[in-house]
Amino acid sequence: MVFRKKKQCDETFEEELEDVYFTGEKNNEEIRLGRVWIWTAIDTVSRLLFCWRVGGHKLRDAILMIGDVAKRIIGMPLFVSDELKHYTTALATQYRKIIPAEPTGKRGRPRKDISIIDENLMYATVHKTRQNNRVISVETKIIFGDPDKILKILESSPCHKINTVYIERSNLNWRLWDSHLTRKTMCFSRSVDHMKAKLAICLVNYNFIRPHSTLSKRFDHLTMKNFTLPTTPAMVAGITDRPLTFT
Repeated sequence: MVFRKKKQCDETFEEELEDVYFTGEKNNEEIRLGRVWIWTAIDTVSRLLFCWRVGGHKLRDAILMIGDVAKRIIGMPLFVSDELKHYTTALATQYRKIIPAEPTGKRGRPRKDISIIDENLMYATVHKTRQNNRVISVETKIIFGDPDKILKILESSPCHKINTVYIERSNLNWRLWDSHLTRKTMCFSRSVDHMKAKLAICLVNYNFIRPHSTLSKRFDHLTMKNFTLPTTPAMVAGITDRPLTFT
C-alpha cells in the first residue's frame, strides 16, 4: 500500500491535533486561497487506486485519508509513503489499541487508559536527496514493524523493495490527462468541485478502462512467445472481468 501527498507521538501530538484536526480553520483558508493537494492510495500488486482525497495538506487531511483507507482494506498491509510527518501520526492514531487501566481501589481520579500502537502495523518511508533538481540518492526507513517480516512481504511484491514508483507514475498520468495539474503553467482550476469531478473521471479511466502494459503482458508456455491480454487494475483486483468503456 503506497501513499502520496501522504510525527512522532510525543507531548506535542494532542496540541497539534486539537489545533488542526478539530477546528480545520487553517485548512479551510488554504482551500479558499486555491491551494489544494490531491491524496491518493494505491495497491502495488493490482495498481488499483482505491482511495483519494482533494483537500489541504494538514494533519486533519492525513487522519481523514488514513481513516478512509482503513475502511477499504482487509488485514494489515505494508504502508509506504514519502516523509510527510502527518502520515506517522495518522497511522499511529488509526491503528492503536486502548488498554483499560486497572483500578487502584484508592480515592481520587482514576488512571488514564494506556494507548499503544498495534504491533502488526508496518510502515516505511522513502527519502529522496536532490541536487540541482535531480534525485541523486534514495534512502528508505522503517518506522513501524518488524524488519524481518517486512522483508518477507517484499519478496512477494512487484519491485521487491520499499519504493513509491507506482504512485509517482500515477501522478504523472494526472499531469498528462489534466492540464490544471501540469507544473509551471498558467492554467488552473477555478473550482474545487470541478477538480474533484475531473479527477473522478481520470480515476475511472485509470482503474477500469485503460489497460496497463505491465499488467497485460503474458507468456504462453506452449508457443514460448509473449502476448498481450488487455488488463486493468480493476480486473486484477477482481472487481470486473473485462475493460470497461465510457459508452
